[in-house]
Amino acid sequence: MDMDGTYRIPAPRETVWAALNDPEVLKASIPGCDSLDMSSPTEMHAAVTSKIGPVKAKFKGTVTLENINAPESYTIVGEGKGGVAGFAKGSADVSLAEDGAETVLTYKAHAQVGGKLAQLGSRLINSTAKKMADDFFRSFSEKVAQSQQDKAPASADDMDAGVVEDAKRIAIEDTPAEAVKAVREAEHAIEEKLHDAEERLETAAGKGAYGGPMVWGLVALGAVIVVLALMS
Repeated sequence: MDMDGTYRIPAPRETVWAALNDPEVLKASIPGCDSLDMSSPTEMHAAVTSKIGPVKAKFKGTVTLENINAPESYTIVGEGKGGVAGFAKGSADVSLAEDGAETVLTYKAHAQVGGKLAQLGSRLINSTAKKMADDFFRSFSEKVAQSQQDKAPASADDMDAGVVEDAKRIAIEDTPAEAVKAVREAEHAIEEKLHDAEERLETAAGKGAYGGPMVWGLVALGAVIVVLALMS
């Protein structure tokens, strides 16, 4: 049986690739996965409980990563035995393509069953296998997307309401105080400038009272007026 599908994941390709090689993420994404342990960078041992029609069995087997072309593609190869239920094996070619800030995951899978499972009929087996494959890649995509959201910085809308209110209160209380302080400093600077200017004017006036040409002219004019008044 052959299956294929495409999923768009809102995460960089390197992030998606890392998740595809993370046994914890894979375990959480595989339907019915009881355990998944990595024995080497390219091999994992898995135990999966699956139900196909009336047959429910626990499969134990290995999952191997082949044709690795990081971070663009690889092939997942798996084989499991379910006792009297039979066996299941298959492979999936997975490719990752960058599309802006997102990654397009495409897979093409081929699976084969034998034993009691093979007696259930190809239609039931195909539909169940297709659903399991879609469930895996859909769950995987959702987990990677959620992980990406968790890493994103919190926006103002995501912040706790209490934190937002505290920020507003601090802004309201502290900002005017800073503004008043700035105004007072400016007033103080202006007063100093005015005081300095007054001192300079007084000094200039003092000099003019004893020797300034303008003051001597006024004194002379006053004297003339007094003399004329006496003469009249």
